[in-house]
Amino acid sequence: MDILANLGDGFAIAITWQNLLLALLGCFLGTIMGALPGLGPSNGVAILIPLAFTMGLGATPSLILLTSVYYGAMYGGRISSILLNIPGDEPAMMTCLDGHPMARKGMAGEALSLSGVASFIGAFIATWGLILLAPQLVKIALLFGPAEYFALFALAFMTLGGVSSTNQAKSAFAAALGLGLATIGVDTQTGVPRFTFGEVHLYDGLDFLVAIVGLFALSEVFIFLENRHGGSDAEGKKISIGKLYPPLSMLKQCTPTMLRTSLLGFVAGVLPGAGASLGSFISYSMEKRLVDRENTFGTGDPRGVAAPEAGNNAAAGGALVPMLALGVPGSGTTAVLLAVLLALNITPGPLLFTQNPDVVWGLIAALFIANIMLLAMNIPMVGLFTRVLMVPSRILMPIVAMVSFVGIYGISGSTFDLLVMIGFGMMGWGLRKLDVPLVPIILGTLLGNAMENNLRRAVTIDNGNWWTLVDSPLSIALWAIAIIGFVLPLIIGARVKARMHARRDSEGAISD
Repeated sequence: MDILANLGDGFAIAITWQNLLLALLGCFLGTIMGALPGLGPSNGVAILIPLAFTMGLGATPSLILLTSVYYGAMYGGRISSILLNIPGDEPAMMTCLDGHPMARKGMAGEALSLSGVASFIGAFIATWGLILLAPQLVKIALLFGPAEYFALFALAFMTLGGVSSTNQAKSAFAAALGLGLATIGVDTQTGVPRFTFGEVHLYDGLDFLVAIVGLFALSEVFIFLENRHGGSDAEGKKISIGKLYPPLSMLKQCTPTMLRTSLLGFVAGVLPGAGASLGSFISYSMEKRLVDRENTFGTGDPRGVAAPEAGNNAAAGGALVPMLALGVPGSGTTAVLLAVLLALNITPGPLLFTQNPDVVWGLIAALFIANIMLLAMNIPMVGLFTRVLMVPSRILMPIVAMVSFVGIYGISGSTFDLLVMIGFGMMGWGLRKLDVPLVPIILGTLLGNAMENNLRRAVTIDNGNWWTLVDSPLSIALWAIAIIGFVLPLIIGARVKARMHARRDSEGAISD
């Protein structure tokens, strides 16, 4: 009953004209961001962070806008996958397998509508999972001391590469780089400046919002400038939609698939580092083994569209659980959302549900509202979203750059921050060319200070005894999970990723 009462309070907060309009705006912009190949939810949220702060929004409206963008981008990734066989982001890769063959059969509209329904069901079930599971995690987290929090942060770093990661060394390097950047500024305990080189602007450390916008948004602009002669694969293509609504028989056939894969995807999303990519892959793989008795998957089977879409949207909702309850992001996009919360002086974790219940329950209520908006928006407006795919990058990227510069300057009013943002943009461009993941860098700058403070506090409490870090059963369990999460990708990561690409290539060839 407490949950229902809290959810009712959340709807009272979310159902205002401002919040409803922000949710609608976020859903629309997020769907566009997700539909454009290469952008995806992380970049979409990062690009629009300056907009949220420039508008002077409070904590709850900002989160409603950005989480609506997050959900919208997860919906939008399917559009280019189905119509062009180009995934909007990695989780949408599995949707290509049956979505594009359906489009080639003249069933593009039905595939898009069916995937929209599957996305709705996956996100709806995940939001209920968030309501039920997050408070239980909070009760466990209240048992945490400094040593356990240090182990939890280590777990976040060691698992963020994900099960499909093929190069843990690059993930470890990125995390170390982020932790190093977090040490810049005045030491909070000794008052000694660290790595400031006499620059007064660095005494407060690096602003992680500046780092996020530079690493994600500006690096995308630099990559476009480097490849500006190539053009987009989507530009100039005539896209046919066909019949818009799937028949009831198709929805009835796919309903068990959507329910099964939603539950599976949610579990994958809750696991730190697993994320929507794994949720999409295991949902498709499990459903293929379970129901594909006639070998129709990969040739345009509607269940092959519903399974990965329900799975990856459920995983996106599941990734919010550890972020809100423990303060540890479950995916790259939730790491960006974590930065927004910290910038608003709100600390995610076990005390969030008691200190800021209006933020948590208002956000959860807004997720339900955004999900309904996305379903209502994505089916009748599919034609509009597909035209976005034909917008040339030479028009789109200057808009991204303008939003980044105007937004960051509007937040801080400092030209020094603009220079730092350009520096992060150049660094992000170089690291992306070397296939070094950017999310661990962001996570390092976000959690570095808290990780250092908890390490110092734990060792100081036990009079300099470093064994205190593994002195409790809870910390031992966290360290064990962290080590398994780091070693497992070294053993199976290449195999999982190879199977994802091999299945797409082989079944794509069959459909051709």
